[in-house]
Amino acid sequence: MPGVEVLGSHMAYTEAGVGGPPVVFLHGNPTSSHLWRDVVPHVADRRRTLAPDLIGMGASGKPDIGYRFADHARYLDAWFEALDLGEVVLVGHDWGGALAMDRAARHPGRVRGLVLVETFLRPQTWAELGPDVADWFRSLRTPGLGETLVLEHNVFIEGGGLTSEFSTRKGIAEEDLAVYRAPYPDAASRRPLLQWPREAPFDGEPADVAARFDAYGRWLAGSPEVPKLLLTVEPQVGIASPEVVAWAAETVADLDIEPVGPAGHHAPEDQPDAIGRAIARWLDRTA
Repeated sequence: MPGVEVLGSHMAYTEAGVGGPPVVFLHGNPTSSHLWRDVVPHVADRRRTLAPDLIGMGASGKPDIGYRFADHARYLDAWFEALDLGEVVLVGHDWGGALAMDRAARHPGRVRGLVLVETFLRPQTWAELGPDVADWFRSLRTPGLGETLVLEHNVFIEGGGLTSEFSTRKGIAEEDLAVYRAPYPDAASRRPLLQWPREAPFDGEPADVAARFDAYGRWLAGSPEVPKLLLTVEPQVGIASPEVVAWAAETVADLDIEPVGPAGHHAPEDQPDAIGRAIARWLDRTA
């Protein structure tokens, strides 16, 4: 896997396809660019595609940083600059979607299109989450308990983080789970996984992340020149609830919404072909 030096560390990425504005695929927690392995082929016959491993994740470096949302955005910015990508189409899942929207809001002239699936479209309240999702987030955000669950027991890989029915309807093959497991052999290596659930802004906290979500919400509403695609799964729960999807339909400028069928939160594992085909069709419509 190729890589590039960024801010004293390095970020790995996959690359395929040729021509046109690049399409950049951004993963979330606890995955890596491997998440997009069966989605990218549907797009690579049309465009150059790139899929980085976020800093601290996958095959990328693990510098001694806090792994806050702002840290990830800073390293991702450096990756874009190092590769001189110019204008791109961004595709984001989970935290990759939040980072995509954040970058679009901060660099509005450098985003040609935006595709989102199972991501944080806006700040939410605890009351909006289903009880199981709320309990999961609260446990991971509790000092001591979160460390035990993630750093010691590696629950994101070995427990409900990837293999529960909420995460994937069809499960993950052992060889793919091994790819996700490999970057996190010990407690220290898992700190990026633990920080992510502590960054999600519920009831306005943490305030700095909520402010960035609010900023990209304003951009989503005020950017009719940038086509956007929201891919939804069945059933809609958690961060992509029917209420949030309805908010997006009413608020986001130039938005297409397309269902991709039954899937868990890690929808590219369950429905890679449906997602890939939907992105390819949308690229053809909006070229």
